[in-house]
Amino acid sequence: MYERIENYIERLLNNSTPEAPLWNIESIRGGKKPHWNYIDGCMMTALLCAGEITGEKKYFDFAEKFIDYYVKEDGSILGYSMDKYNLDDINEGRVLFDLYEKTGKEKYKKAIFLLREQLKNQPRTDTGNFWHKQIYPNQIWLDGLYMAQVFYVRFQKEFGGKDYSDTVSQYKNVLKYMYDPDKKLFYHGMDCSRTAFWADKNTGCSKNFWLRAMGWFCVSLIDNIDYLDDEKAKAELKTIFSETTEGVSKYADKETGMFYQVIDQGEREGNYLETSGSSMIAYAMMKGARLGVIDKKYADFGRKTFDGICQKYLTVSEEGDLNLGGICLVAGLGPEDNRRRDGSYEYYISEPIVENDAKGVAPFLLCYTEVKRIS
Repeated sequence: MYERIENYIERLLNNSTPEAPLWNIESIRGGKKPHWNYIDGCMMTALLCAGEITGEKKYFDFAEKFIDYYVKEDGSILGYSMDKYNLDDINEGRVLFDLYEKTGKEKYKKAIFLLREQLKNQPRTDTGNFWHKQIYPNQIWLDGLYMAQVFYVRFQKEFGGKDYSDTVSQYKNVLKYMYDPDKKLFYHGMDCSRTAFWADKNTGCSKNFWLRAMGWFCVSLIDNIDYLDDEKAKAELKTIFSETTEGVSKYADKETGMFYQVIDQGEREGNYLETSGSSMIAYAMMKGARLGVIDKKYADFGRKTFDGICQKYLTVSEEGDLNLGGICLVAGLGPEDNRRRDGSYEYYISEPIVENDAKGVAPFLLCYTEVKRIS
């Protein structure tokens, strides 16, 4: 189905507007007004990458038009509130660097500095890591490394004097406090105050290893390694990335190459092979192998995972359209008034499974661009 993937993406674009993107199912189901968010950010990142590798200008043009709807001439951003101190809101900002570089529009630079201002004031844990959100005090989530640190590295590279020590320190803390050396996996979250209802009272960590959180973490590492121009900082992240990919690889399903929603419990009833996290890990492996960060065998590993996703979840509707299924809609930890989100196995497998959501489509498209690079 490779030859039809670009047609599939084009169908999503043709049926989406900045106000109502087809791939943002959380907003559609929740009836949310248009707002700056990480889900659209993931899709815009993938589209810019697709435009680069295919040479098709339509991807860049779509992304520029989409972002233009949200970023005003003074650099303010529609539906963005700094005082939420939400790391998710930083993610979409990474595309602003590419748009500014290619168009020279000052509003993009102004928006970049607006988002950087949030990080300057972002509350921090006692380890020095960013809080994931204002509503999640003292908490580090793996997701947040992807949401904030890629933007942060790009800012430091372009405007911040190329000082990456803060980013490297935050990754090293995650390795120190959230890594299980026996499982060779990272826990989804950690409450440094050890008071959250889902947190272990001794370690502060959550109970399980959620696939997409591991996926976010892997992608954040390899994307930052790609951007970094400081060899010492790059070497430190390479070490973490190599250990992470080696650890997660042993949990792949032997038949499909995919990974389970709760990674280390594939044999348990209700667990399932999940698309978004599998795509993220496959992309990270293929890119890591291409950049020479990890062994070349991981290019084949990632390709097998991508092919497994295509075979299992890329299906044809009665109308003849492709749809990408097997995508966990959303998962998180808390807050206090949402105790269903307790990090248990039962919780992770209970969240809705959907088709065509950007949390799965975007990394799947990134995988496709890696396949095209090595084909």
